[in-house]
Amino acid sequence: MNELIHPRSPREAMDGWMYLPRYVDKIRLHLAGKLHSDYQQNFSKGFDDLWLKAAGLSHQRFVEVVRNSTTDGQVCDWVRQNVKRSTAEKAAHREELLSRPKPGDAEAQARFQMRKTEANCQHRDDVKTFVDLIDADEQRI
Repeated sequence: MNELIHPRSPREAMDGWMYLPRYVDKIRLHLAGKLHSDYQQNFSKGFDDLWLKAAGLSHQRFVEVVRNSTTDGQVCDWVRQNVKRSTAEKAAHREELLSRPKPGDAEAQARFQMRKTEANCQHRDDVKTFVDLIDADEQRI
């Protein structure tokens, strides 16, 4: 099993896109054969997929962008040139991420509680969203 290297916080942003730096980190770790098994199941799914849908890209296309970029600056330049979304659309994406699990989504709420227990965070009232849970589980908060 690979050593556990945490990608950046889902709260970090690149070109106004919250979560994008984390997805870039996961791709780089995957390409290097160092993406820990804890991240494999949801690689290209979940929040990764929400960003891809908001950006109008496929996972394979964006993996190639990252593969052909050495720095975050190059990835950011590519996104700025090829993903034309307004500040309002980027803000809506951020709010979408920060609002999960949705209050009326019983299945997502149950999955959140299960994951919170798995991360030994069930006692933490400050962990209210999946973004909070990721940061708590990776010991940022």
